Amino acid sequence: MTRSVGAELQVSADAESEIELQLAVARSPGLTIEEELVVTGPWGRLSASEVSTPHHGRMHLVTLPPGLTTISYSATVAGQAAVPAPDPLALSEYRRASRYATSDTFGGYAQSEFGDVADDELLPSVSAWVGTRLAYVPGSSGPTDGASETLLGGAGVCRDYAHLVITLLRALGVPARLVAVYAPGCDPMDFHAVVEAYVTDGWYVVDATALAPRSSLVRIATGRDAADTAFMSTARGHALLTYCEVSAVADDGLPDDDLFRPVRLA
Repeated sequence: MTRSVGAELQVSADAESEIELQLAVARSPGLTIEEELVVTGPWGRLSASEVSTPHHGRMHLVTLPPGLTTISYSATVAGQAAVPAPDPLALSEYRRASRYATSDTFGGYAQSEFGDVADDELLPSVSAWVGTRLAYVPGSSGPTDGASETLLGGAGVCRDYAHLVITLLRALGVPARLVAVYAPGCDPMDFHAVVEAYVTDGWYVVDATALAPRSSLVRIATGRDAADTAFMSTARGHALLTYCEVSAVADDGLPDDDLFRPVRLA
């Protein structure tokens, strides 16, 4: 499968500022990636230094001058990512509560809802439960809302769905993590957030929004929750995102997605 993905951002800074970008496709073994990242400030092209992040991700650090900066990323991705060996430290880390996934407060609730579900049915059961319990409503949640606020509010966007799935799974003892992805077929098109959960023999994708075929997704960043995977963060100064457009296309057409079939992130 070949996928063409990209993003264009415009960022305004009122003084020199430093931002952290997570736009680049993760360099997972087995993938062939042809890409370009261009950062253009008011007086010409700016440099971006690359830093490795967990699970083959990459963060780019950019110092912005005052004024408007345009960031353009594009990539063509081909191949199938290799299946990594299980990492006991990662399994432990992704069982723990985190900023937006307070699984330590969900134990009794998760057991009451899913305690009788068989292991091989747990991922689709949690996904279907969250997908039917929440309404996808852009603007219904704030940047500091976590799983508790999402459950009580009954609405959210992809990151909120993902946080609730992660929280319930961790409360049941299942390692779960958030993955920021490019998602061919996603409507509305944007950066997308899904869950990877570890069961039996590896990590499998859970997407309670069902907005895009899971086998077409392209990994960008992986972490405990949205605090680790934001596509742009301001590290110093003040930078305002004024424009964002994301594109993601499966060049060979979108695959079918049986939500009850286990799928690994390609």
